Amino acid sequence: MKDVIREIFSTVAYILVVLAATYLLVTFVGQRTGVSGSSMEPTLSDGDNLIVDKISYRFHEPQRFDIIVFPFLYEKGTYYIKRIIGLPGETVYIDENGVIYIDGKVLEENYGRETILSAGRAAQPVQLGEDEYFVMGDNRNNSSDSRDPSVGNIKRDNIIGKAWVRIWPLSKFGKLRHR
Repeated sequence: MKDVIREIFSTVAYILVVLAATYLLVTFVGQRTGVSGSSMEPTLSDGDNLIVDKISYRFHEPQRFDIIVFPFLYEKGTYYIKRIIGLPGETVYIDENGVIYIDGKVLEENYGRETILSAGRAAQPVQLGEDEYFVMGDNRNNSSDSRDPSVGNIKRDNIIGKAWVRIWPLSKFGKLRHR
């Protein structure tokens, strides 16, 4: 009888350790997330599954062109995945030709698929606070991002993590390119 009780206790203890380790990993290290929609095409596609790195931003600040995950503040359980364009303290402006300016200088980047048709709120200079980021989807004309007042500037505390590895589909498996 003692062996049975010991075996049950051992099994329960093992299950609790596995659950605790899983909780810690998902809460502090990384989590799986899925891409829904085409706002990050061609970098990410609808149906892609990713692992989000939740730990690296504990050691350094997000950088320009990082692909980040953050909650959409107006719909519980909805998360957006976008690319950082503007950093804290910078001014972002998009002119009538769809050219992005950071602090008055043209942003040299090649993520946008086409000329930006709508600058949204960035048609006027957007001054970022000391803890705010300006984000955009790579599919610039099919993205709800910081140009939209419902998304706006992203506060540092709302960034969940950095998109790290695509795990599905297997044909595209691998670490994501941010720069």
